[in-house]
Amino acid sequence: MTRGCFITLEGGEGAGKTVQTAGLCAALEAHGVGTLATREPGGSPGAEEIRKLLVSGPAERWDPLAEAMLHAAARRDHLQHTIEPALARGLWVVSDRFVDSMMVYQGHGQGADLAVMERLSQLSLDGFAPDLTIVLDIAAAEGLGRAGARAGSNRYERMGADFHERVREGFLARAQAEPERFAVVDAAADPETVGRAIFAVVAARLPVPSDG
Repeated sequence: MTRGCFITLEGGEGAGKTVQTAGLCAALEAHGVGTLATREPGGSPGAEEIRKLLVSGPAERWDPLAEAMLHAAARRDHLQHTIEPALARGLWVVSDRFVDSMMVYQGHGQGADLAVMERLSQLSLDGFAPDLTIVLDIAAAEGLGRAGARAGSNRYERMGADFHERVREGFLARAQAEPERFAVVDAAADPETVGRAIFAVVAARLPVPSDG
């Protein structure tokens, strides 16, 4: 059986990652590709337990390094129990966030040492990496406005405007440094337009069947 592909959607708060993850899976399914939608932090029973510690409570709840270590532990569980088994079955896995969020949120955003973040990434993933990472780019203020319109909020949304500007800059910097894995899509448009742009990138980069 042919191994599946792993696609991650990244970006700041309110960029539309959750909606576009579901939309991309639906578009791939229409082309005959079996998919699994997942998310981080979370995506497996153990990782979902860690998620509760990460997204709730005051913004200053965790030291950046401790926070990154929690993310890395959740990611390891997610990889072992959800992502790798699905890929081995030939499914294409689409994740709402993955390791680049840790690098950007805890590194660029919260000031954790990027070299330490890289070591944590290597330790938790053991050489594993997405086949394609799409950054949904939107102005930080606009994204936060969208996020604020949703019911409830998480502790990341309550961090300051400067933090969210650094997050946006961090994602764009990573995309520029690694263009063979990344693509950037303008997320300011309506969801249907953004979804078409995402699928066009996927179809250009990965072996999507031409017919359903």
